[in-house]
Amino acid sequence: MAQPSLNIGMVGHVDHGKTTLVRALSGVWTDTHSEEIKRGISIRLGYADTVFRKCPECPEPQCYTVEKKCAHCGAKTDEIKTVSFVDAPGHETLMATMLSGAAIMDGAMLVIAANETCPQPQTKEHLMALNVIGIKNIVIVQNKIDLVPKERVLESYQEIKDFVKGTVAENAPIIPISAQQNVNVDALIQALDTYIPVPEHKLEKEAQMLIARSFDINHPGYTYEEIKGGVIGGTLTQGSFKEGDDVEIRPGLKITSDGVTRWESVFTKITEIHAGKSKVKKAVPGGLLALGTQLDPSLTKGDSLTGQVVGIPGTLPPTRDGFLMKLDLLDRVVGVTNESEINEIKTSEPLMLNIGTATTVGVVTSARKDLAEVKLKRPVCVETGAHVAISRRIDSRWRLIGVGVIED
Repeated sequence: MAQPSLNIGMVGHVDHGKTTLVRALSGVWTDTHSEEIKRGISIRLGYADTVFRKCPECPEPQCYTVEKKCAHCGAKTDEIKTVSFVDAPGHETLMATMLSGAAIMDGAMLVIAANETCPQPQTKEHLMALNVIGIKNIVIVQNKIDLVPKERVLESYQEIKDFVKGTVAENAPIIPISAQQNVNVDALIQALDTYIPVPEHKLEKEAQMLIARSFDINHPGYTYEEIKGGVIGGTLTQGSFKEGDDVEIRPGLKITSDGVTRWESVFTKITEIHAGKSKVKKAVPGGLLALGTQLDPSLTKGDSLTGQVVGIPGTLPPTRDGFLMKLDLLDRVVGVTNESEINEIKTSEPLMLNIGTATTVGVVTSARKDLAEVKLKRPVCVETGAHVAISRRIDSRWRLIGVGVIED
């Protein structure tokens, strides 16, 4: 399998079939955490890779498949592109995880179940998040058509059309499918190939990778010689890495000494690179990567480095414990039953901020109508001009209220 060329997000309300659809497209069940299996929902970001293929003999759309051999005529299929899926949780309490995943998406599938009225709360919230973060390449998936009569499928289709009118997804195609029964998946692959193009990658720039996962791959009972360094996973936004590169991770580690807390960069070496299901010598932007390193695996265990940034030493953006941002707030709160108006941000107010794959809380130290200065509880590595998804605490939940652009 070649290195994936783009990341496609799976977003939508809880239990609308996102993870089942990933399995239909890739053969991978992305809910692997024990609590996810027990509860039947996604909690962490899930990942899977697949190759979109096309039969040279069959007509469209049935020529589109992920199988090496055509199910209709038996011909050998041709590779179109390799993609990574980012499966975001749909539960309202996990919005921060969804926003972190959206930071590494090149396009998205908005999954909407036909057996429920549209829009459901997190359907609205996830679509608004795509709009705020700037993801414009969207394919709408009308799932679970096997569970309802034809009349309801048509009614659901109209509900979706009415819902997306005036949004970033207004002109997105709507593909009716059954992920469980593998119905119309060929037409979906055709739409993904057509409407979510491979982005232009900035290979000439210094390498910069957003960390979305980090973990320890060692098992109990390993001998000292068998232990491998920690692994970091994410996506390159620009540049390239090769095996043997020395890298820097920012903000790095929290150090407390004599009552003073500071953050120090971590330096290590890339020992191996996995892109898709293949081990490669060099990685470029597009899809998800896993970098083997010389880090003590205790530093990467349990996603402890998620939200940090990796690059060649001395080339990364600054580590900031606060910044000034220009505000663009939504008109109303989405994802709740009563969509109240959004009031102006106030001084001393705590906000949840999503910047790249990082999630942190910032306390507003100064607020004006369209500007806010924040002091962060946890620093971030980010450059001027970066976008910030802003959420406010409303009725015991963090709710998306707008976007900011870092000015200083």
